[in-house]
Amino acid sequence: MSVVRGGRTLYGLELGVLMLDTIFPRIPGDVGSALTWPFPVHFKVVKGADTSRIMGKDPDPTLLAPFLDGARELEALGVRAITTSCGFVAIFQKEMAEAVSVPVITSALLQVPQVARMVAPRSVGILTERHFNGAGWSARDIPVHITAMPDDAVFPTVFIDQKREADVALLEREMVACAERAVRDHPDLGALVLECTNFVPFSKAMTRATGLPVYDLFTAVMQTHLATRTAGAGW
Repeated sequence: MSVVRGGRTLYGLELGVLMLDTIFPRIPGDVGSALTWPFPVHFKVVKGADTSRIMGKDPDPTLLAPFLDGARELEALGVRAITTSCGFVAIFQKEMAEAVSVPVITSALLQVPQVARMVAPRSVGILTERHFNGAGWSARDIPVHITAMPDDAVFPTVFIDQKREADVALLEREMVACAERAVRDHPDLGALVLECTNFVPFSKAMTRATGLPVYDLFTAVMQTHLATRTAGAGW
């Protein structure tokens, strides 16, 4: 029998997720639903990190310390990668990556340079709610088009204002309409990247509606999972 080594309490955790402190529903596909992931996940709620502090004009800088502490805690538990439940945490990407020795994926926007190269000379469409920062690239260097949700959309009232209930069919219609508008307004798009982690459950519907590949937090995490896994079928 091969030698096994200890040193910590938990084993087999592939992913650690730093969660905002929220109460809205998390449907399968969302980073905060354990049903989303095909491998063991450990969730860590960053207490006090509600949507008002992270999704304003500028994220509250005092949240950096608890996110760093949370990342270190997850690493100590043995996770192979760390992600977050809000793409706006990308503003802390550099500091969080430097704080631990496992890959950190704060935002789906980290994929944009790679996606841009794969679809060149076409551009990349980014579906966002308000803004993005910290992903390590500039719109001056990469051709992107940003499409925000309309002011009267229901989606932000659920995930920013934190409603306890959500009409999934209505949210899907809004997301598909947003994707279709992006394609209509920018016919040169070669792919879509979803900044908001709450958009992910609707990625497949957007692909069906537009015919474009859709990249999101799930695709980013799965790529990292495949790169860090130590066991798998066949090889």
